[in-house]
This record gives sequence, structure tokens and C-alpha cells, in this order.
Amino acid sequence: MKYYVGVDLGGTNIVAAVVNENGKILNKTSCKTNLPKEPKDLVSDIANLIELVLKKSSLNINDVESVGIGVPGTVNTKEKVIEYSCNFNYNNVKLAQMLESKIGKDIYIENDANAAALGEFVCGAGVGSETMIVLTLGTGIGGGIILNKKLYRGFNYSGAELGHMVIKQNGRRCNCGRDGCFEAYASATGLRKTAIEVINKYPNSKLWSNYTKTNSISGKALFDAVVSKDPAAIETWKIFISHLAAGVVNIVNIFQPQILCIGGGVSQAGELLINPLKEIFDKEDYAKNSKNRCKIVSAKLKNDAGLIGAAMLFKFQ
Repeated sequence: MKYYVGVDLGGTNIVAAVVNENGKILNKTSCKTNLPKEPKDLVSDIANLIELVLKKSSLNINDVESVGIGVPGTVNTKEKVIEYSCNFNYNNVKLAQMLESKIGKDIYIENDANAAALGEFVCGAGVGSETMIVLTLGTGIGGGIILNKKLYRGFNYSGAELGHMVIKQNGRRCNCGRDGCFEAYASATGLRKTAIEVINKYPNSKLWSNYTKTNSISGKALFDAVVSKDPAAIETWKIFISHLAAGVVNIVNIFQPQILCIGGGVSQAGELLINPLKEIFDKEDYAKNSKNRCKIVSAKLKNDAGLIGAAMLFKFQ
């Protein structure tokens, strides 16, 4: 049996896992990222985490074939450089080379959304497909595109920023600086903004009551309110689904992948999300009359997709 290590580098937590050749996680462990942090200190934290998870698995670094890291930001996979990460405020950081010299093992590095896409492609919802797109609906919208079994990165490693196409001209300001981006409406952040806009019309609603008590709206509170047929929640959800569908149909009409997989925290709504999305998609998909159509599915690996994908990066170099 061969073993690999996958590392998911996040702004809040760093997670490391030992993964076998079948894509099964044997053990994982984590620590706080504690930003801001100098690259050399981050490398030390990652090295310590790898040592801990290997020890937990009764292995050492010599038992591991390779190590892969998923990083938020633009990653030059050929030169193994983080060209830019706004979360870490890093520019042209040679993270992989620094870690290689510390642990003595080949390191592969990739954008975190791409790593998650690879995880689903190899071991999750995309098994058996050749073309697949993964959308992760979290604080923002991450995207990963796999065409003919190869990860599409763009010539400058900045491709697949699917959250930053405009779906509403002169709409909400996005963190990227544009107005009306897909991410500004169909992410978890966008969902909460829509909810706050809607509840003002429903002062007697369950969602309004929850908001006035907590000064926030969680995804769970919204999902529960939708299930209980709260009018504010139902209107919020319909608007959100229409925004999500606008982006999804655009993406499918451009690429026509075999599978479009939706992950991230919002995807935990399951059929509550997928079924109404499919209803709109079935009407608006350009290939709606084709016998071969894109399938829209929920992610299978959930929070483990990035770890498994990072561990499997050696397959996609």
C-alpha cells in the first residue's frame, strides 16, 4: 500500500491527512493558522503537523510517496510558487521548496479550489467522468475545471475564477472590485445579504425574529425556516436559487461538462438546493433537448475533498 499526505491550508485552520492509494483518509489532524504569519513560520507549522499525522498513523516521512498542499490564491504549479494569496498577504513565496528542504520529500502545490475539484474527480462525485466542474459555495465561490481528465489552470495559473463572472450588471460590489459578480449573490455571504434585504418585508417572520435576537442569519437557521415554510425564508431561498441558477447555466452553456458538482457549506442543504436548481436548469440549459446532458450533483467528499485532492496532486503534474 502506498501513502500520501494532503494539506489543506486555510486562513483559519491548517489540516493535514494521511491518504492511501485508494483515496481513503487514514488519519487527519489540524492546528490554527494564526495569521498574519511569516512564510518560514508557516512552513514550520506545516512540517510539525505532517509529523504529528504520520505518527498518528504509525508511519514516518520515508513511508510517504509525496506531499500535496492546497493553498488559497494564485499558484504557479510548475515553479511551485504562491504568486499571490490575499488571505496570507503573500507574493511570490516559494512555500513548496522551503518545505521540501525541511522534510526531505517532494512537495506539490495547487490552488485549494482546484485541489477540492481533483478530490471529487478522483474519489467523489466525478468518478468515471472525463469532464467535470466543481463549485464550492462558501464565504466566496471557488471553482475547479477538469477537461479531458486534465485540470484547467489558465496559461497564467489564474483560470477557473468562476465566482467572478457578472450575473447582475451594476449589482452588489464584489471583493474583487467588480459589481454584480456571481460570488456576491450565490455564495454563503451573498445568501445572508439577500436574507437581510428580504426580512424587512416580513417583520412577523421566524427569520426576522432570529435575526433580531442574534444580529446574524446562519445557514442552518435559514434552512430550518425554509422547511417550516417561513415566508421570508422561502422568498430568500427562491431569490438565491435564481442567482445560483444564472451562474450555473452560464458555466454549463460554456463548457457542457458531464458533471457539475456543488460543494461548500451551502451544499449541505442537499435536495433543498439541488431540486429547484435543476428545475431552472432544465428550462435554460442550451442542450436541454440533447440526449446527453450535464448532471448537477452534490459533492460527496464534503470537507475532505481538498485534503484528498491535495494528496493526489502527483497524478496531475
